[in-house]
Amino acid sequence: MTQSAVVHNDFVIPLIDFSLFLNGAPKERVETAKAILDGFRKAGFVYLRNLPMSPSERQHVFETSAKFFSLPLEEKKRLAMPSIQSNRGYNATGQEKLNEGLPDIKESLHIGRENDPEYTNIWPSEAGQLIGFKKTIGDFYDFCGNIAIEVMRAIALGLEIDEKYFDSFMSFGDHKLRLLHYPHVERSVFKSGSGQVRAGEHTDYGAVTLLFQDGRGGLQVKTPAGDFVNASPIENTVVVNAGDLLARWSNDVIKSTVHRVVEPPMVEGEVYPARYSIAFFANPNEKSYIDAIPGTFATEAEKKYKGTTSGDYYLERLNATY
Repeated sequence: MTQSAVVHNDFVIPLIDFSLFLNGAPKERVETAKAILDGFRKAGFVYLRNLPMSPSERQHVFETSAKFFSLPLEEKKRLAMPSIQSNRGYNATGQEKLNEGLPDIKESLHIGRENDPEYTNIWPSEAGQLIGFKKTIGDFYDFCGNIAIEVMRAIALGLEIDEKYFDSFMSFGDHKLRLLHYPHVERSVFKSGSGQVRAGEHTDYGAVTLLFQDGRGGLQVKTPAGDFVNASPIENTVVVNAGDLLARWSNDVIKSTVHRVVEPPMVEGEVYPARYSIAFFANPNEKSYIDAIPGTFATEAEKKYKGTTSGDYYLERLNATY
């Protein structure tokens, strides 16, 4: 059954029971897939509930992430991202700027697939409170990769093409997991009139993004009318949005929607508390050739975009971000 997670005038982000796609009867699977595709067509976003992950497992991943960010800055900087191409390692607060405004107020640790032949992950030392960090985060990476494949299968089923159409494109798991920490911020920073936000307006680059939020809030999505609306946390759900590459791949049948992270709706005194989130950017294999999905065009002339490899497209977008 589909409910609504966000409603603003005619703009609706649906809340969908994903277990009905994973484990439901054929009719339930088709109906759920259609609801997911409809959310991506109209809003570019959906919320999914009833993922195969317990609340305690989810909490453990967030606690593990927070332990990393509690390390001294100099220790985290030793894990700095060596190159844009690798897209692995630590980024300190202020390094990333998602639009032409002020640098974002966030720090992050980027993880890719472990068996990449060219780039290696940059893990913190397994000592003290970080014993078990690699296994916890690595297992979560694998979990997200499996969920992303199922989301892509739902999209395919919704489009009425072979349910496993995207499997070969996603087989290597050239994804990125990003642990995110938005430090506490004095209220005056946001009220100064500078336009400062925690993460500037942007769209995501890849196929789909799985966003796991804590309870703080601050995520906003831009409606077709130009309004930003709160995509508030709903306990034990994941927010999934389509990226630019999927919009291109679908010949713009699917939307990639602008979003940002601002100060949360509530403030404790004069300080906005820290926010933690985890984003999994699911991408096709870097060498996959991305051209319009069958059924999204009738003739070659109706294709809106030239074909490109996933890796070339992603690198082009990364170069514009840092």
